[in-house]
Amino acid sequence: MTTLASLPAVAAPRSTRRWLALSVLALAQFLVVLDASIVNIALPVIGRQLGMDTATLSWVITAYVLAFGGLLLLGGRLADRYGHRRVFLLGAAGFVAASALAGCSFSSEMLLSARALQGVSAALLAPAALALLTQLFPDDAERTKALGVWGAVAGAGSAAGVLLGGVLTATLGWQSVFFVNVPIGGLVLIAIPLLITRDGLRVSGRLDAAGAVTVTAALVSLVGALSAVEQVGFVHPLPLGLLALALVLGGGFVAIERRAAAPLVPLRVFRNRNLALGNIVMLLGGATMVALFFALSVYMQAVLGYDALTAGLTQLPLAGVLVLVAGVVPAVIVRVGTRPVLIGALLLLAAGLVWLSASPADAAFLTNLLGPTLLIGVGLGGAVVATTQLAVDGVEGGEAGLAGGLVNTSQQFGGAIGLAVLGTVAGLRTAALSAEGSSHAEALTGGFSWLFLGAAGLAVVGAAIVAVWRRD
Repeated sequence: MTTLASLPAVAAPRSTRRWLALSVLALAQFLVVLDASIVNIALPVIGRQLGMDTATLSWVITAYVLAFGGLLLLGGRLADRYGHRRVFLLGAAGFVAASALAGCSFSSEMLLSARALQGVSAALLAPAALALLTQLFPDDAERTKALGVWGAVAGAGSAAGVLLGGVLTATLGWQSVFFVNVPIGGLVLIAIPLLITRDGLRVSGRLDAAGAVTVTAALVSLVGALSAVEQVGFVHPLPLGLLALALVLGGGFVAIERRAAAPLVPLRVFRNRNLALGNIVMLLGGATMVALFFALSVYMQAVLGYDALTAGLTQLPLAGVLVLVAGVVPAVIVRVGTRPVLIGALLLLAAGLVWLSASPADAAFLTNLLGPTLLIGVGLGGAVVATTQLAVDGVEGGEAGLAGGLVNTSQQFGGAIGLAVLGTVAGLRTAALSAEGSSHAEALTGGFSWLFLGAAGLAVVGAAIVAVWRRD
């Protein structure tokens, strides 16, 4: 039976400098989000210097995503069980060590092992960080403001990856995209123990080992299936087999959780309708965001002829407006509510994507791209903050890590699904236009146009779900 080793009558404040603590937690989250995209620009150089072919090189991304996405739920539950600050620091230390190891890599095996360790560490760090945020700001209004900062940083991390990856690779070499994490992570490791008190609530008793193994295997199988789709297509036996395995393991996990005395993921948490809605929308939002940034980067380089640095610089307006809007949105949420803000943000995001889909093969940045990317930034800034707010709404402190793990898992899997599905749609459209005699640039542009329209459709579906979702 699960017991509480120590339970204070009144929870003491976790910090007397909460906003400074939040800034450090957000910095750690920035690194986690950044690391999923900053490596992309450096991949060709890494391949040449370490002698990695295209198939092996894809595992530089996949190794991180597999470990991160597959272990997030377990990481969140471990944080609830053994202490959010403790697990956060463990994850941050592992992330710093793995980043240093990746930067020192002299072989593909060493680099891939380091990337997997980065993913494991991020799966501990990310849900624990979000759980600490909810404890630092128990008041709803202040928590909404804090989530605005959190959303701005997370969104900026996705947009900044291409820019920083291009700058660092071009000036300091591919190793620098990993070494940059070391001093920043070191600052986080020094600051958090000074800003946030020790964990006071500790849970004893047996961990749901069967549930942990089953759900981790299911999530890893699903991520593996989605990653394989990008390489070999939907109908290949590898992704189909992995998807079938994921479904079987997922069913087994649900059965285990229904019977477990202390389940890894208590199914009752989904009775919180805001939490359930937040995760559904985050799944769709992750699909939209990852596909967007991937396609926008490739479109600018493969079609418009931008180099990596220029492609990154052109995303600065999007990142800037995203950060500004995310800072303003919390005050709007307090006035009109989370759901109206989320619906409006998703519809603005969809409008920006539809506008972007009309960009021609010879698009000029100022006349064709700046307007839609600014509108997309406004939509993303509002959507990220409002969705995260829903996903942690009404969650008790003992399950804050679980909520953080769930929302991060939804985002990761949404991104993987969106990139696999929308990327395939874009590829099919490009192939069809090429067969009809279109130039290479025109065919690619047509494929990306369909991808942007598909992403817009996902945003509209998200807005519709929010509009009809019944309240508690």
